Amino acid sequence: MTDSIRLSVAQAVVRFLAAQQVERDGQQQRFIAGCWGIFGHGNVAGIGQALLEDEASANAGEQPNRPRLRYRQGRNEQAMVHAAVGYARQCDRLATYAVTSSIGPGATNMVTGAALATINRLPVLLLPGDTYATRVANPVLQELEHAGSLDVSVNDTFRPVSRYFDRIQRPEQLPAALLAAMRVLTDPVETGAVTLSLPQDVQAEAFDWPVELFDTRVWHVPRPVPEPVTLSAAVEVLRSARRPLLVAGGGVIYAGATAELRAFAEATGTPVAETQAGKGALTYDHPQAVGAVGATGTTAANSLAADADVVVGVGTRWSDFTTASRTVFANPQVRFVNLNVAAFDAHKQSATALVADAREGLSGLHKALVGWTAEGDWTERAGTLAREWDDTVGRAYTLGHGPPMAQSEVIGVLNDVAAPTDVLVCAAGSMPGDLHKLWRTRDRKGYHVEYGYSCMGYEVAGGLGVKLATLDQGEDREVLVVVGDGSYLMMATELVTAVAEGVKLVVVLVQNHGFASIGALSESLGTRRFGTRYRYRTQTGLDGDRLPVDLAANAASLGADVHAVSTVDELRAALVKARESDHTTVVHVETDPLVAAPSSPAWWEVPVAEVSALDSTRAARADYERHKQAQQPYLRPAAPYGQGPTEGGS
Repeated sequence: MTDSIRLSVAQAVVRFLAAQQVERDGQQQRFIAGCWGIFGHGNVAGIGQALLEDEASANAGEQPNRPRLRYRQGRNEQAMVHAAVGYARQCDRLATYAVTSSIGPGATNMVTGAALATINRLPVLLLPGDTYATRVANPVLQELEHAGSLDVSVNDTFRPVSRYFDRIQRPEQLPAALLAAMRVLTDPVETGAVTLSLPQDVQAEAFDWPVELFDTRVWHVPRPVPEPVTLSAAVEVLRSARRPLLVAGGGVIYAGATAELRAFAEATGTPVAETQAGKGALTYDHPQAVGAVGATGTTAANSLAADADVVVGVGTRWSDFTTASRTVFANPQVRFVNLNVAAFDAHKQSATALVADAREGLSGLHKALVGWTAEGDWTERAGTLAREWDDTVGRAYTLGHGPPMAQSEVIGVLNDVAAPTDVLVCAAGSMPGDLHKLWRTRDRKGYHVEYGYSCMGYEVAGGLGVKLATLDQGEDREVLVVVGDGSYLMMATELVTAVAEGVKLVVVLVQNHGFASIGALSESLGTRRFGTRYRYRTQTGLDGDRLPVDLAANAASLGADVHAVSTVDELRAALVKARESDHTTVVHVETDPLVAAPSSPAWWEVPVAEVSALDSTRAARADYERHKQAQQPYLRPAAPYGQGPTEGGS
């Protein structure tokens, strides 16, 4: 007879999660680092009680060999998910957190975080409370009643944004659901948000569990190797290239493939551009690095993209920012080779698909392409363009504008003060685009900009998750969070958490009195920055004086040390003090939102009203139609396997 142990469903969940391990390349580590939670009636007596009992058992020294699940208290449910996601990304998807909430608004607050995790292909386990499975007391507080089906709850909103969703109506369902959740979380192709919806009565229900459920279980993270036929097809296309360009995405970093990328680029002379998630795949000063590509790209990368005859995408999902809404790769004969662990992404751009782990795929391409290189003048041109762009960056860093400073000057001072291994965290507004072009990344984990969802409010919470990951990894990295006033006002709550946990962040709070990014976009679309400034209301609209909002005082009220600065020298001194401090510090700096950073002429498609009484909108529509003419088709001429052109570069 199988041995069993009697536990509540919630206690079983906690004990199971604490025992899960992950392994890649022979390196084994714990996968669920802990559990973030805010408690309400939907989970306080379930998951909350289980976490308390787990902590009490550990503090009492009971069962010292049994792993425990560390609890961390958040201030906002969405922010807790962001912290878990930041942790997962810093750990290259090899570790994450669980996040628990009560029912109703606590649960639905997590939906935005779930969408962010899934879009960015990052693992996070969500454990929202739900209404009674027995329905004996329905409708309970915070329950949505659906007249057409009594088994619908607000938690069903997690379904479209989760890679796996299950509702545990009976204890017997739990083991299969837990194993399915772990399978998805640890799969580099399938990973994203996983939601196990837990009715509050079921959480407290007892059951006799087989002891095997709580054994240490090791989940292997595979490195799929290229299939020989598809590798041969990719090699055939590349050997025909004279002007190749490689676009490095986040998959390069998550796969730990930066050394293989560098070796491939150096051996073949192929220039390497980078997406937001792939920034840092090569250091900014590497001879083959040409910087950001696409709508927020450098003149170097985008000039090469316009002429490239073969584009190799490695670990990228080809967002509209990366392709500049399908205008930046302008050569009518350009062909794509996509190396990606996910077939869904590998087949985008009507590419020759190479479905494999980024490290294994790059190694395979490198070996198969011995003797082939890009044309010498192409490689030389790439180096010249990259040096010219770096000179542009240097000038942007030292404009001498203001006060208030230009945003590029803030980036320059921060880059100068930061150590190579510091981690820069950002997510939304005008700053991510400027950072993509201007930040000089010197370490593969030194740049963390969430741009898959570009979620306002991610910055402080995500930075907290990043910092926790660096501490768990035993790394001495400062985490530098850059957040605009718009994002800060949406979610500054986890400053309190950082202070409570004794986890130090350096937060640069950029105050430009409005939504700078959308303000600039609005102006380009002919809508005159409407609704993008923080102003008093007058009889004609929100066009009065600036609001007297003191975000520096707000940050201080949340427990952070604060430095308010207005000049380059003051900013530099404040950042030096912040790095030397052991306490979370906010550096508040005013900037001029009307001073744009240097850019390439790349485009991003946002539709403009086709008819308008406004001259500004009509002019913007004419510009829009001009750009639309340069948009490339999704379909490209196919190169059949074994029949593609074979003439190559030198």
